[in-house]
Amino acid sequence: MVAEDAHMVRGALVALLELEPDFEVVTEVSRGDDIVPAALRTQPNVAILDVGLPGTDGLTAAAELGRVLPECRRVLLTGIARPAIVRRALHDRLDGLLLKDAPSHELADAVRKVMAGRRVFDSELALTAMEADTGLLTARETDVLRLAADGLDAGHIARQLHLSVGTVRNYLTAIVSKLNARNRVDAIKKARESHIL
Repeated sequence: MVAEDAHMVRGALVALLELEPDFEVVTEVSRGDDIVPAALRTQPNVAILDVGLPGTDGLTAAAELGRVLPECRRVLLTGIARPAIVRRALHDRLDGLLLKDAPSHELADAVRKVMAGRRVFDSELALTAMEADTGLLTARETDVLRLAADGLDAGHIARQLHLSVGTVRNYLTAIVSKLNARNRVDAIKKARESHIL
């Protein structure tokens, strides 16, 4: 299965994959919200998904695909080396993550490796994620930010997480700083764009 919204890129991916004697593309989609229904209908062994799909983004669709069709291997393609994408792909137990500008033989090689039960992550992406660890939110900071994104004020967050209001405010200040945001609202926006939330 191939999920890519750019028609020419999707066509090129399909053509490259079908040149391999042991591959057959069973379905192709251009929207993230079409991935799960198409996969349930066609039962692919591997899904190659673009991160930036319209509708449901590729990361969210990959996570859902893993829940409803766990035997399908999931390989994500991204055009940019964003640390948050790598962290989320690892967290969601994706089988592979490659840069879109990688040589075509690397994609075929990655598909074979994930079919053999291995995980394949582009080394440049992994290094970028490790170098950016200073901006990582802790699990508690992520919990605080998630509740703030749900519209809760510091007092409600404190009660829900059994913290003092001062501690919650300290967490929010640290979050804004770590995400290089202007304020809490900007931090929430940046966290969503980076797939931290």
